[in-house]
Amino acid sequence: MTGVAPVVSMWKIGAMDDKVNLAEKLARLDVPFSPGIVGYLNDYKLAVVKVLGEFVWHAHAETDDFFLVLGGRLTIQLRDRDVELGPGELYVVPRGVEHCPRADVETHVLLIEPSGTPNTGDAGGPLTAREEHL
Repeated sequence: MTGVAPVVSMWKIGAMDDKVNLAEKLARLDVPFSPGIVGYLNDYKLAVVKVLGEFVWHAHAETDDFFLVLGGRLTIQLRDRDVELGPGELYVVPRGVEHCPRADVETHVLLIEPSGTPNTGDAGGPLTAREEHL
């Protein structure tokens, strides 16, 4: 044992004992591009985020990137095209593909990704958010 805490915490174990109201969780977010974790599915975190403006170009070498629009309109810019999403639509950016989310109006998104995945992928920088539980 290396002394590192196991990935599963008490918060994670009890987190899905009850339903999660995504609108209430989103209301707790004040800053665009700062996701909040609302639950877990196996080794994946379920997070909501408000998107407004343009994020950073980045890629995730080890994982796909799942976006489900709950409200608003999201553009996922790819180097060869844009993917436009409205409420109820989802898109999965394949691992290693550079992309840049953008929204002209406040947009609410559900993200599913492995725990520990930085929101800015390989780009890093000031928009890299800590993993916060709502």
